[in-house]
Amino acid sequence: MTNRTRTTSSGFGELPHLMALMTGDEKHGPAATSTLDALWVLYDRVLRVTPETARAQDRDRFLLSKGHGPMAYYAVLAAKGFLDREVLPSFGAYDSPLGHHPDRLLVPGVEISSGSLGHGLPIGVGTALGLRAQGLEDPAVWVLLGDAEFDEGSNHEAVAFAGAYGLDRLHALVIDNSSATHGWRGGIAARFAAEGWSAETVDGRDHEALYAAYTAAHPGRPRVVVARVEPKNS
Repeated sequence: MTNRTRTTSSGFGELPHLMALMTGDEKHGPAATSTLDALWVLYDRVLRVTPETARAQDRDRFLLSKGHGPMAYYAVLAAKGFLDREVLPSFGAYDSPLGHHPDRLLVPGVEISSGSLGHGLPIGVGTALGLRAQGLEDPAVWVLLGDAEFDEGSNHEAVAFAGAYGLDRLHALVIDNSSATHGWRGGIAARFAAEGWSAETVDGRDHEALYAAYTAAHPGRPRVVVARVEPKNS
């Protein structure tokens, strides 16, 4: 996916600077930059959560399943006031709260500690079920995954379960940078659609396309947005 015109939303421009503050080894740069646009649009225009409401019962939940290379996530959290920007240069240091995988006990706004592939979507299913059981119908649950996570069978079980139970407050955002070992006939979105999900594939660098896909109606069905970006090794 080359020679494209990136359509971005206002406020996005400072994120590369915030990411540049995080230095050191094992940054997993491609894993981070592949998520930057999708994360920004979600936090800037869709998610109903702020630093002040990060523990409110009726907040939206965002679960970063793609927890390796979380620099973009930290940059967005800092831009939105969850994190003090002064802590960003400590990324990956021994005594820093900003580890190479995010820690929910150390980083404000982080819902789950993640990094192991295949965990986020099953947790998202459980979260959506729990909210439904409590009668909380407004909070949305969003899970960001990488395409390589679908090499793990746990995700396929979660996709099938969520579709069968009509978890319409559950949303999956899959960053497709051609990292997966296995492929799916018709693409990733087709795998979800076969299990009853509302599914759409968009340009993962086009902010207006991302926003429209995030906010599309999907009554009675969970929703997946597959955000295609440039291949990891391009």
